[in-house]
Amino acid sequence: MNRYLSILIIAVAMIMTANTGESQTCRVSAGRSMDGMANYIEVYEYDFVTDKPSFPGGDRLLLSYINKTRSYPEQAYKKGIQGKVVCSFVVNRDGSISHVRVLRGVEPSLNREAVRVLKGMPLWNPGRLDGTAVPVRVVRTVAFRK
Repeated sequence: MNRYLSILIIAVAMIMTANTGESQTCRVSAGRSMDGMANYIEVYEYDFVTDKPSFPGGDRLLLSYINKTRSYPEQAYKKGIQGKVVCSFVVNRDGSISHVRVLRGVEPSLNREAVRVLKGMPLWNPGRLDGTAVPVRVVRTVAFRK
């Protein structure tokens, strides 16, 4: 019986301290150093910052930007290849975009086009944690439909 009570106390303590308002961070690959060692940067997760980073004008204008900028690769279009390329990127403290990565791709030419479109985005409004601009990882999709 004491063992179960101990487990219950530990579980309650973990639940009570799990959501204390501390921000969650993650490591994003930043390439390799001259000696071949992997480099990472520490960024905040989108859902754990006080003010979320945002495209100037909001999500509707982001979708408009993607639709105007995106070029459907000709061979993929002819073959009827379509789908959503899921990408992550970092909105830096100054609103610039970096570290664009494909998380779930469709086909290489569509994946490259999605990365090109996201890398070319204008400056975003940066994410903030308690009023201070911080780098934030964002996940968005770029859709390709015939």
